[in-house]
Amino acid sequence: MQSLTLRGGDFEQALERLRAEPAVWVTVAEVQGSVPRGVGAWMAVFLSDTLGTIGGGRLEWDAEQQARLLLGNPSAAPLRQRYPLGPSLGQCCGGVVHLQFRPVGSSDIADLRAQWQSTDQPVALFGGGHVGHALIQAMAPLPFRVQWIDSRDSIFPNELPPSVQAEHSQPVEQAVPHLLSGSQVLIMSFSHAEDLSIVAACLDRQRRLRDLPFIGLIGSRTKWATFRHRLSARGYTDIELDQVTCPIGLPGLTGKEPAVIAASVVAQLLLLRSDAEA
Repeated sequence: MQSLTLRGGDFEQALERLRAEPAVWVTVAEVQGSVPRGVGAWMAVFLSDTLGTIGGGRLEWDAEQQARLLLGNPSAAPLRQRYPLGPSLGQCCGGVVHLQFRPVGSSDIADLRAQWQSTDQPVALFGGGHVGHALIQAMAPLPFRVQWIDSRDSIFPNELPPSVQAEHSQPVEQAVPHLLSGSQVLIMSFSHAEDLSIVAACLDRQRRLRDLPFIGLIGSRTKWATFRHRLSARGYTDIELDQVTCPIGLPGLTGKEPAVIAASVVAQLLLLRSDAEA
């Protein structure tokens, strides 16, 4: 089974190390069948140690040895190798992993960051309340790139994960036309009036572009029934309104605590992404 590429501390630490010493950046470039990590998983091999992981076991050990051969050759060019995961590697996954080996240094930091972020799922999170803060924490180590939007500029913390960009928008719905294409949208502002305006703006964008794969609204079925009636009166069709998911989160996972809601919602977004990639 493929696992997700974790982001956060190891990646930032690896980039910081590159400012002072070279490394070989090992990336899972392609996979077939059952493998321990998915495309985009990475490992930075330095002279004395490594950061990140491409799945562990003999595969990772062999990849580290290959990377050290390149690291010892200043003129080494990038290399791509195929690794069948079978008896020869002592791994029972049975799939095939293609690894890209790239010698890197301080001049490659910007490119590595851009490449890493390009694989992230864009998320637009409207609302800086307790659940919004819990969602930011839950998404930080996962492959999400978050636009965090609120009409209250003072609601955002001073320090944010590298994957999060805070944005003040007044009125808040004016941010919708500027969302990244393909964004999964989560709506949980401090007022029902703002929530309704954001939903309407998302539906307007869907009429033009149809590029928001998920529009999620926090709240109960009763809240959505009220919203649906009001939006229908504004001329939105049943097909358009069916694009909105409310309540959000995995069905059957109960709990009102912000961290529980965040875990449920993030799991839902990950499943949607996996289904889209299948």
